[in-house]
Amino acid sequence: MRIRATAAALTVSGALALTAFAVPAQADSGWDGAAAGAQAKAALKAGHATSFAARSAADYDEQYGDTAISNIVVNGGKDVVLGISAKAKFKVTFTATDDSGINNKLGAAIVYHGSDLDSSNIGALPDEDIDGTDTTCKTVNATTSTCTLNFTVDPLWLYNTDAGSWKVWVGAQGKDGDFTARDKAKSYSTKRYAKLSTNATPEPITKGKTLTVKGALTRANWDTSKYAGYTVQKVTLQYRKKTSSTYTTLKTVTSDSKGNLSTTVKASADGYFRYKFAGTSTTPAVTSTSDFVDVR
Repeated sequence: MRIRATAAALTVSGALALTAFAVPAQADSGWDGAAAGAQAKAALKAGHATSFAARSAADYDEQYGDTAISNIVVNGGKDVVLGISAKAKFKVTFTATDDSGINNKLGAAIVYHGSDLDSSNIGALPDEDIDGTDTTCKTVNATTSTCTLNFTVDPLWLYNTDAGSWKVWVGAQGKDGDFTARDKAKSYSTKRYAKLSTNATPEPITKGKTLTVKGALTRANWDTSKYAGYTVQKVTLQYRKKTSSTYTTLKTVTSDSKGNLSTTVKASADGYFRYKFAGTSTTPAVTSTSDFVDVR
């Protein structure tokens, strides 16, 4: 049985973050977000004279001293795409700088979906949260380190409403105790894997006769762990002659209530037909395998 919280899904990674958020799960009720926030900030401020107790746990965008983070990249700049069974593994990388050098043991990142990361929703960690592994930070020079954090997302932990824009919170600390903790430092997309097919009939066909080109656009349904038709979507039908390497768009077809596609064209010459979908904010672009038609 899938058990999760409803407000947001978060991933914690890095030695600092794993320590800060290692709170026992409580079935469906979550846990004290304010307390978790206090732990996170206390960890970032470790060794620092300034008292965390005087600060608000609701503010997850913090800066002390000259520590800075830049060059945040999620999954090599690509969307994170999941089907219905295979887990998606991806990396979050960033550069951290401080005049004293970076404490390579205290890099951290959280990826989350939903409202802003603060004490009102930090408790929305699912009972089975998304796995993250410890940070690998490497010293580049006296002031700079590069950090890599590995994440694994299982589609069994997701619902369809989780598709779309996700955000990244990152943290790093200098050897002198300065730190930065940036909320929404980077956004990226988590999308539902899509499939697209093309079948042109009859084959072979006489030149000038009507060819019917059918297909289906489906995508992962994380609610049911099955694939389902992606309805009322614009898909282009493309064609290239056997002697050409370039596809041209013939027309736009709209998927029906089950994701099916169907249209007709006149057969003109031997060639390849395919459907192409441009994608949406929740579903990646996909192009079908081409179907060759012998025209006689």
